[in-house]
Amino acid sequence: MELSVLLALRDPAGIPFYPVVFQGLYILTWALHIAFVLLALGSAGLSLFGSTQRNNVHWKQLTPHLIQTGKLSVSLLIVLGVAPLLFTQVIYDPNWYVANTLSGMWVFIFIYALIVGYCMYYWYYYANKAKHGGGVIVGAISFGFLVFCGVLMHSFTVTSLMPNDWMEMYMPNGVVDMGGWTFNVETIRLAFMVSLAIPVVGIFLQAYSRFVSTRKDFEASYVAFTASLGTKAAIIGLVLSAALFVLWMFTIGYLFHPISLATVVGVVILLGLSAQNRNSYITVGWLVVVALLISGVREWIRYDIMAALGYTIYDYPVNLELPSLIMFLSTFLVMGGVGVAYLLMMAWKVGKSEGVFDGSKDVAVTKLGNYTLAIMSAWIVIFFGWGLTILFNNIL
Repeated sequence: MELSVLLALRDPAGIPFYPVVFQGLYILTWALHIAFVLLALGSAGLSLFGSTQRNNVHWKQLTPHLIQTGKLSVSLLIVLGVAPLLFTQVIYDPNWYVANTLSGMWVFIFIYALIVGYCMYYWYYYANKAKHGGGVIVGAISFGFLVFCGVLMHSFTVTSLMPNDWMEMYMPNGVVDMGGWTFNVETIRLAFMVSLAIPVVGIFLQAYSRFVSTRKDFEASYVAFTASLGTKAAIIGLVLSAALFVLWMFTIGYLFHPISLATVVGVVILLGLSAQNRNSYITVGWLVVVALLISGVREWIRYDIMAALGYTIYDYPVNLELPSLIMFLSTFLVMGGVGVAYLLMMAWKVGKSEGVFDGSKDVAVTKLGNYTLAIMSAWIVIFFGWGLTILFNNIL
């Protein structure tokens, strides 16, 4: 692929801020997105096994919680998945649009498959809640749809990383193919990403065990069961994922790259923390660090692939647009930060309380709730007021 073609595919308006900022935001938001992708797959997959263990009292108690975790995780992965797509679209728009054109039919299928899979997951959730039959089958189908969506997203990424092959994909044997059925998979990379669901759900179970251990309505034997199950899953999953990561890095020549070595060290530390299970909350925090390292590896590989063709995001024309930047940062940090803090505190308080939790009687929850409502109201007024002002200034 010639550099002139890649540059021609860039947005002629340039970008509103410095490329390195978008690159950093992409690494951050993809790490958050993939964390919930893996938690959704891990908890949903484990719940299917738990649904077959009807004679085990511990599995009978854990399975609904796993299903609920999977349901919430799918919601969060969809919401958090928007940001990394937007950031990669800004600085790698040639890759993004070409991949979506070559795989256009798969993109449409992805949307509908995600809708069907998510709706069927709710069916699975309510079937289990009502203790009716058929829940396992529906859950398995939903799980299959969600995995299929993950494979499709992997294919789009791989296609975007193959600029030298784009013309052959578009015109195989010199004949234009407008079908949009291009599908590419890197087996080792995909296996590594999917395998991460095992340690993620394992570490989640360790944190879950610690969280419910302070409640009197959870027996000590159940707490010990979930902690043991989480530790086993974390250890087995991390060993498997580490092996696949090393194999992936070896096949593409990045095994001894500093960021690859840092990731391996991070996984080893995570393995030690998981095996000891002294403080699962610290383990979760270190898991986030490892996720950021893996996200950094992905971005470094893509940057190197494009740099080899002479394309660098740091040469992207910049047209500073401070109002948009201020609006984004205030939304992301202020409204998003306070809103997420409110939801997390509410979830924490509900989980730690026995019986019905009344948030109106909790000072901290009430204050954060009021702050969230005030900030959201102000944001709505500013957003529409700002937009209408610019609109009328341009047309009058």
